[in-house]
Amino acid sequence: MKTIIEPFRIKSVEPIRFTTKEERLAILEKAYYNPFFIHADNVLIDLLTDSGTSAMSSEQWAGIMIGDESYAGSRSFYHFEKAIKKITGMPHVIPTHQGRASEKILFSVLHAKGKYFLSNTFFDTTRANIEFEGGTAIDLLNEEGKHPSVIAPFKGNIDLDALEKCIEEKDAENIVMCMITVTNNSGGGQPVSMENIRKASEICKKYHILFYLDACRFAENCFFIKKREKGYENKSILEIVLEMFSYADGCTMSAKKDAFANIGGFLAMRDEKTIQECRNLLIITEGFPTYGGLAGRDLEAIAIGLDEVLHEDYLTYRIRSIEYTGNKLTEAGVPIILPTGGHAVYIDAKAFLPHIPPHE
Repeated sequence: MKTIIEPFRIKSVEPIRFTTKEERLAILEKAYYNPFFIHADNVLIDLLTDSGTSAMSSEQWAGIMIGDESYAGSRSFYHFEKAIKKITGMPHVIPTHQGRASEKILFSVLHAKGKYFLSNTFFDTTRANIEFEGGTAIDLLNEEGKHPSVIAPFKGNIDLDALEKCIEEKDAENIVMCMITVTNNSGGGQPVSMENIRKASEICKKYHILFYLDACRFAENCFFIKKREKGYENKSILEIVLEMFSYADGCTMSAKKDAFANIGGFLAMRDEKTIQECRNLLIITEGFPTYGGLAGRDLEAIAIGLDEVLHEDYLTYRIRSIEYTGNKLTEAGVPIILPTGGHAVYIDAKAFLPHIPPHE
């Protein structure tokens, strides 16, 4: 397919401001060459992140209008809870204002101090929350994922041999959790195979270690599984999603990614005792367990988005758009992490700007 056609109609637009080269230079100087100090109004094309920046569907906007803002027992919460149970199969769900709040609550309750947490690659806020609680975060990315130019279907995989070796070296009693990030955000949006998730889960069960998913881009990961992993080509995205979550004891998610919402997140798990401790902490930090720091309208938007992201036409458009952009950059001689993963094209900065040390 040579042409990417958006599988949606665009009903609303927002004007953006064009700037001249001279204006941009002045803006950069005023910001001390730090992009985070630049006002968004001065940015024509914002490539910082897709987090919370998605356009929402007409169904989501309609849901916003009927959001139930009741403090306790909100109708919108039960819609939100039902949507999460549908994809995760997990019985316990609490809302949070975004993914890092879910992490903060979870790692606080699990008493991270002095303990180890293992992953394919922790996202920066996940690592920071573990370290803030006194724990140690260890990345165990597979060898293929460490080389930007290597072409492989699942460069986000955890190194299973390294996982088991680390457990034996550190002693299972000192390891709280293994968390697989899908897709592997810090590793270039690279997917993780179902086989890798299943085997990592089996290793964790063998040593009685919790196995969690950082599920921010769960749908994109499952789309890659459908397209690249043998035995899944004829399964629906929902079937693949349910299998993937079935291997986990719980998950955290920022709904600002694969739920298309501007704000929000959740924590879901199977253990009733742990979720009750999380609810207690939620009440004094985020809000009542049926709103968790979110407005009812946000709960509605997230619930609808979690259903819409499963549409294969959308996922095809999403991943093909990224692939198209990556191919054009490669043709122009820009080194990128190959193959293109989900949600973004990652430039290999070390190869692109070899004169600038990584720490700068």
